[in-house]
Amino acid sequence: MSKIVNFLKHGGRVAWSLIAAVLLLGGLSTALLANTVDVRYRRDVTRMVFNDNLDVLEDVKRTVGVLEDTLAQVLESGSELPADRPYIVVSIADHRLWYKQGDQVLFTTQVATGSGKVLEQAQNGANSWKFETPRGRLVVQEKETDPAWVPPDWHFVEAATKRGLGVRHLNRGQSIPLADGSAITVVGNDVVKRTADGRIIAYEAKEGHEIIANGNIIIPPYGTNQRKYLGVLGTHRLKLGDGYALHGTDQPESIGKSVSHGCVRLRNEDIETLYQLVPLGTVVYIY
Repeated sequence: MSKIVNFLKHGGRVAWSLIAAVLLLGGLSTALLANTVDVRYRRDVTRMVFNDNLDVLEDVKRTVGVLEDTLAQVLESGSELPADRPYIVVSIADHRLWYKQGDQVLFTTQVATGSGKVLEQAQNGANSWKFETPRGRLVVQEKETDPAWVPPDWHFVEAATKRGLGVRHLNRGQSIPLADGSAITVVGNDVVKRTADGRIIAYEAKEGHEIIANGNIIIPPYGTNQRKYLGVLGTHRLKLGDGYALHGTDQPESIGKSVSHGCVRLRNEDIETLYQLVPLGTVVYIY
């Protein structure tokens, strides 16, 4: 009888040890899974910012359950618009922006919004971008004057598609040989042409005047001067996060149309006015 009792006691201790081990393993697995999801989320958001692939961001947000409410959903849920401080409303359909406090309109103007077009990379079809203005609740996170535009990869793909050219990435430490014996490479923060006799000539790149070589538009590395375009975003920018912004434009004729790559464009005089009026933290409803 005592042997049976001892066996049961020993077996009970083993069973409880196994249960504890399983629970510990489950806890570690949960923590590892949570960490993996966080790492993947950060990785995918970083990739989205650099490539401006809006579909990636939406998929990630759906996965982790943080899709932002649209203005309609906010209103249906009973949430009231801010009564004590101003806010911005943008209508994609009307191409109009209102800066309001309660029911009072403090400022209003026309805007340009996303075209809704889809761009696919013809070479391998692996990348595609849809140029839509996001619907939802965003917040003014940063304010900039004389902002520089760092064009994402899709800009160079789009420019190449229009001209019937290919695209080629230039990475730091690489050289692209040219037919005349010279080569394209990176020196410091400049993409340059190194001639056969050793001379260094920095390229002057801007929108519509990209670097072209061997039938390809060259995509400069991030951080180089040739990856920064001045004047394209107008005189001021209000950054909303996730790569979106309210900003000026060098194409005032586009205002009132669905032509942007996702941001909300304003005439330079209008974004300057808004820049002066709108404090950081202002809520922006886009519908």
